[in-house]
Amino acid sequence: MTPAQLKILKTLFPAQDLLTHPADTLAYSYDNSQRQSLPAAVAFARDEQQIQKLVRYCNEWRLPLACRGRGTGTTGAAIPPAEGIALSLERMDSILEIDADNRLARVQPGVTNQQLQQAAAERGFFWPPDPTSAAVCTVGGNLACNAAGPRAVKYGTCRENTLGLTAVTGRGELVHTGVRTTKGVVGYDLTRLFIGSEGTLAIITEATLKLTPLPEAGRTLQAVYPDVATAATAVSAIMAQPITPSALEFMDGQALQMVKNYSDPGIPDDAGALLMIELEESAAAIDAAAEQVAGTAAVPGCLSVEIAASREQIQRLWRTRKALSPALRNVAPRKINEDVVVPVARIPELIQGLTRLADKYAINIVNFGHAGNGNIHVNLLIDPDDPGELEAAEACLNEVFTLVLGLGGTLSGEHGIGLVKREFVSREIDDPTLALMHQLKALLDPNGILNPGKTLP
Repeated sequence: MTPAQLKILKTLFPAQDLLTHPADTLAYSYDNSQRQSLPAAVAFARDEQQIQKLVRYCNEWRLPLACRGRGTGTTGAAIPPAEGIALSLERMDSILEIDADNRLARVQPGVTNQQLQQAAAERGFFWPPDPTSAAVCTVGGNLACNAAGPRAVKYGTCRENTLGLTAVTGRGELVHTGVRTTKGVVGYDLTRLFIGSEGTLAIITEATLKLTPLPEAGRTLQAVYPDVATAATAVSAIMAQPITPSALEFMDGQALQMVKNYSDPGIPDDAGALLMIELEESAAAIDAAAEQVAGTAAVPGCLSVEIAASREQIQRLWRTRKALSPALRNVAPRKINEDVVVPVARIPELIQGLTRLADKYAINIVNFGHAGNGNIHVNLLIDPDDPGELEAAEACLNEVFTLVLGLGGTLSGEHGIGLVKREFVSREIDDPTLALMHQLKALLDPNGILNPGKTLP
């Protein structure tokens, strides 16, 4: 960045909203992907006009620009361009409106998921996307990668729960997409195009979100199985009956063994797979719903199904799942975590294939995730500082993605593409479709300044 460019930036952003010293910009050089790139400057936007002016200057200077929230993403989508500008939206953090009558909220991108949930709950509502990092991740970041979480099995992802957006394109133009109503077919659906585009097409500055009433009652169930195949049979059966769980979480035998090595989960020694099931229904229907789902989960071979009736029982049932993350961090603090998706009925083939790859490459692979929509988190427990382990992991990942696509799956369910999976995208998307995507990118961001090098190969 030239002194003249820096001088202009200082007129656009006051001193407290602009970082240029490397010791200060370092904190914005990485995200949760363990990758890093030092930007020339970090700017903190306060309004749309600032962002428009910044984008126009970056076009004039041909200077790359990447926006970010709190950096909780795992694929490197928030990594700033080297010697470019990192645009933080964390200070655009106002909840502009909670409209209970029309079941919607308007928020700026820097609002955290938790802040939105708390504000909506005061009016009797919630916003369904619930990623694990909800306490700190921002709504803008959720939208950028189409984040989801356990509740997606019943309520959908960001794309199903967003009515409209305001955004600044790579041309510096302020555009408005979508509607305030649950129906609307005027024009092309740019809202869904921008969601999941990881800031490569436009910078989201405001979102109109669809809220859902808080459920009257809930139940938690835990089902234990001798193997993954039996658990997958139960998943298919549960998803085929009329009552859709609000969460249907899965842990394989490797995950259960890791938890046992870390703490006492209180599950049978012969457990080879586990399902955690959450139900949300009306108070009048919840008990019958729990009994029906419990009966459906008890497929032949099932070791046990338990329905929690108190807060203490719920906490006890979730103890196994909650112990997994610290157990994984204890064994492999820098593990590789991929969030692939396959059709629910093909989960057993996925796990069987992953077991073969674990043996082939001598890598411990632990699998868990959102079984209700086939979204499995594949964790390779390696030390990335060991060249031999890293080389084996890269070869193993290559085969993991081949396996997933061969089962009719997709490379990412909720984490996004970013830098980590970019070069694998052409395996899933054919050349004509990719060419169309590149044309859309060129139309909205003709000089390629927005988050360059991300999402598309």
